[in-house]
Amino acid sequence: MGSYVLRRLLQSVVVVIGVTLVSFLALQAGGDPTYLFVSERASLEEIEATRRALGFDRPLHEQYLSFVGDLAQGDFGQSLSYRQPAMEIVLEALPATIELTLFSMALALLLAIPLGVLAAIHRGTAWDGSITTLAMFGQSVPSFWLGIMMILFFGLYLRWLPISGQVPFLTPLMEGDFGTALGNLPRTILHLILPGIAVGTYSLARNTRLVRSSLLEVLEQDYVRTARSKGLPEMRVLIHHALRNAWLPVVTIIGLEFGFLLGGVVVVETVFSYPGIGRLLFAAINQRDIPLVQAGVILLAGIFILLNLLVDLIYVRLDPRMKLAEGRG
Repeated sequence: MGSYVLRRLLQSVVVVIGVTLVSFLALQAGGDPTYLFVSERASLEEIEATRRALGFDRPLHEQYLSFVGDLAQGDFGQSLSYRQPAMEIVLEALPATIELTLFSMALALLLAIPLGVLAAIHRGTAWDGSITTLAMFGQSVPSFWLGIMMILFFGLYLRWLPISGQVPFLTPLMEGDFGTALGNLPRTILHLILPGIAVGTYSLARNTRLVRSSLLEVLEQDYVRTARSKGLPEMRVLIHHALRNAWLPVVTIIGLEFGFLLGGVVVVETVFSYPGIGRLLFAAINQRDIPLVQAGVILLAGIFILLNLLVDLIYVRLDPRMKLAEGRG
């Protein structure tokens, strides 16, 4: 187990280095980055002085090493738009994005499991066909289009749900203000419903098909036939024998799903004017606020890598075959 963890940590370090390299090259891709840090009326002397002060006159490899050194010390630079440390601005927006991501993932899992089970146990029937068709449709619909349609119908036409903004829950909770957090919770959920559905529909559809295919595979195994031959009730066979083993692919994808949803909220947050990292990065890209974009991308990548590592470790614990393979390796 220890060697497996060490190997995965080394792989994660390589990925982090790759992310920092891509983020650094993005700063260079638009030409001389000095012009991002000076006004349009700056003289040539001011531009040259700024270039030297920021180190952009040095060789590229020296600039990258300096960039990595600053990151190692927690210095992600100053936002060009806000004139504040870039990572502080990103961290302020992170709780809102986590709320949206958790809500979307809970929605996707809570609905995908019963729908996938229903389709599997009624294989080849109208139930199976209808659920599979809806799942394929859900995987095909762009999230931004679905968001716009829900805004028009549920927000503007029926006026059932709010179509923009956010009521914080995690922020007062982390600050120890439990009364405010609990008081905000009903309104927080109301503001999460529409963007949460827009973000989570693709995952819901994919997870439904995953649960269905995984359960169908398990139901064909010999131990399931043996359990049925003993006269056990079908529901007990399904819950105690089939579902327990069909969970493994679902557990594997949960961590990846969180990372996928976390990175997929950029467009949806913009559509719903939701004040999370996605909307922040979208605005930063339009304003060419490169330090802010770098801080956001590196933070999201770090969260995704950490979650991926945790899911791998959980999978090793759940699946004895993985332990056996690890021991032989």
